[in-house]
Amino acid sequence: MATVGVGVLDLAKNMPPFLERWQHWDAQLLVQIAKFGYDGDPAADHRDPGLPAFFPGMPIALRLMHLIVPDWSLAGLLISFVAGAVAMVALARLADLEMPGAGRWAVPALLLFPTAVFLFAGYSEALFLAFAIPAWLRARRGDWPGAALLAAGASCVRITGLFLACALIVEYAARREPIRRAGWLLVPFLPLVAYSAFHYHRSGDWLAWQHAQEAGWGRRLVWPWESFQTTWGMAVNDGQFVWPFRMEIAGVVVGLAALLWLVLARRWSETVYVGLQLGALMVSAFYLSIPRSALLWFPLWVLLGRTAARRPWVLVVYGLVAGPLMVVNTIAFLNGAWAG
Repeated sequence: MATVGVGVLDLAKNMPPFLERWQHWDAQLLVQIAKFGYDGDPAADHRDPGLPAFFPGMPIALRLMHLIVPDWSLAGLLISFVAGAVAMVALARLADLEMPGAGRWAVPALLLFPTAVFLFAGYSEALFLAFAIPAWLRARRGDWPGAALLAAGASCVRITGLFLACALIVEYAARREPIRRAGWLLVPFLPLVAYSAFHYHRSGDWLAWQHAQEAGWGRRLVWPWESFQTTWGMAVNDGQFVWPFRMEIAGVVVGLAALLWLVLARRWSETVYVGLQLGALMVSAFYLSIPRSALLWFPLWVLLGRTAARRPWVLVVYGLVAGPLMVVNTIAFLNGAWAG
């Protein structure tokens, strides 16, 4: 619907080819890293200081896919397509493990979320979930070596892998697993150490990936009320980013509600996973990409799937609200607007 809608709305405009319209924002930066490395395009007037903020998993995948698919945009779309399929199967199985039949409700709940376009674009969300959800599924089944190795793959893709690694430690302790296997829990931290060492060798900065957030997007640590005040000010003023910042505030509301839900359900390890992500985003200089990060909160989609399995009307109401927003957001992204 979103793709056809773009074509219908823009019939009178001279729009770029379809594949080029997926090369916006982070998708373009990830391709730049895949092509030139973290120093960026040598022919560019200046180096983008924000490139080290992107972990190497997606650029490496793009580089490998490019060996088969010459078009960089198509390569990114294919990675997200395959990784997204893996992630959705794993999500269904994870939900079914908790309640038979919940999986077929959890998957559409995620795919109807307003920022679901980033699961299809050449972003890193789908690739991260393709490692993270199977890792959690392995942990739930008691396969800790498998869980640790898959979580290490997630850590290669996004810093969110660090939060997943912390949640696995809590899950391991809650299940009272034998201490002799606890060493596996260190494995997901190794990619972060290796990536930090790479940038130290390259630039002398162990925390280059964190400093790039500030240099590229102005994201520095502040008190949470300062972050809220700054975002609120941007959301009530005029300008092209008014609605995106209103979406950011809505994303925080959804995140806090999800966190409360997890606490009330006594799901402590998943509370750690979602809580660390939300906390890190709420102490940034301003809210940025919170609705997009919600795609990674797979415990929320499992809970929603379980609820909808008992009360199908919940997903109907959710879909009627979230679905149209997802379509509009996808159209906005394909038109080059900031969509989260």
